[in-house]
Amino acid sequence: MAQRPFFFFSVQLAAAASPPSPPTPKTTPNWYQTSSSTTTIPSTQWSPPSPPLPSPPTPSTSSSASSPIRRRLAAHPPNGPPTSAAFLILIRRLISSGLTRQAVRAFDDIDTFVQTPPTSQDFIFLLDTLCKYGHVKLAAEVFNRRKHEYTADVKMYTVLVCGWCKIGRFDTAERFLEEMIERGVEPNVVTYNVFLDGICRRASLHPEERFQRTIRDAQKVFDEMFSRGIEPDMTSFSIVLHVYSRAHKPELCLNKLKEMREKGICPTVVTNTSVVKCLCSCGRLEEADELLGEMVRSGVTPSAATYNCFFKEYRGRKDVESASKLYRKMKEGLFAPTVHTYNILVGMFLQLNRVEIVREIWDDMKESGAGPDLDSYTMLIHGLCKKQKWRDACQYFVEMIEKGLLPQKSFKIITLSHTGDDQDMFLLLAYVLRLKARKRH
Repeated sequence: MAQRPFFFFSVQLAAAASPPSPPTPKTTPNWYQTSSSTTTIPSTQWSPPSPPLPSPPTPSTSSSASSPIRRRLAAHPPNGPPTSAAFLILIRRLISSGLTRQAVRAFDDIDTFVQTPPTSQDFIFLLDTLCKYGHVKLAAEVFNRRKHEYTADVKMYTVLVCGWCKIGRFDTAERFLEEMIERGVEPNVVTYNVFLDGICRRASLHPEERFQRTIRDAQKVFDEMFSRGIEPDMTSFSIVLHVYSRAHKPELCLNKLKEMREKGICPTVVTNTSVVKCLCSCGRLEEADELLGEMVRSGVTPSAATYNCFFKEYRGRKDVESASKLYRKMKEGLFAPTVHTYNILVGMFLQLNRVEIVREIWDDMKESGAGPDLDSYTMLIHGLCKKQKWRDACQYFVEMIEKGLLPQKSFKIITLSHTGDDQDMFLLLAYVLRLKARKRH
């Protein structure tokens, strides 16, 4: 006999929601018995009331019982006919929950309920969602089974190439790239950029041999693009330029930036920031400052991440004057600092024991509304504990708790490591213990 879906779970919920009634003698209901057994449940065992028997499935509904989508729609009919967009939402939720096979079956049910077959865009959505959640192998299986039902185009192959690159299977991604060319599907600049990004993004650049191998592989992609008449765009150059920046190659960064400008490609703020980061990390602050001026003159507005590169280098050099000067420029309207900028400055001036500047920056951060966040409080309290300023540390700790920011696990370890004789230290620790006791209850 067919049983109602999720019956046992619903009965358990009903039993848990109400107090148990006294056990009463009970025999096995008819729907528990089979032709080969007439055993009954012992009379001392109590079980919840039996639900109404479901009607036996008819031939017309027995075939649809295999589909959970059809069962759910039959039990709860919608106000109107389902749309293809509703099925795509359902497919995305199923895949995000790991129910990939059910998602593929839901895709097959679209033409049954929507009365129109899925389009190529719907099929691309299915492949893209599977790849984004890491189910690239299943996406390739679905594509290989149904690539004759839908006209395989450059978008389908680009999605699969991107998926294989995300999981580090560059050889398989290259095979799909070759397959699309053999089938007469011409790759575009996006396809090559996806493959190029997969090669360069997670590549290890140390020692030097690995960096050289990565650059050779990237150059092969550029040569392939040129041979097919595809001109690399800003994204193509930025991917390689970012590799130079990660490898701390300032000369190569500047040469690639010059090549982009000669080709009429205007670097974006992200591309320029990558070069600025490389120059600052290599100690070439003057050239980084010149590049900053070129950005402004060319109409590219520097971001907070661009200025953070300078602050990080000033922190390493312990250059209070230059950091304060740049911070004053930002306050005057050059660019609004982010919470990350404030955290860099707070950590820097705490390390240099400039508590008065720290308080000024902290007040500015509050007034701007950018922060403080949990990282800001953690850094400030740890820094004050290192300086044995227990009273100030306790004050900011209480303020953090009142804002609903709970301390991290490392907070107690670092705080306890800085012992002192001041009684405010014990007040701070007592507050931590009281917080832990409150969380237990």
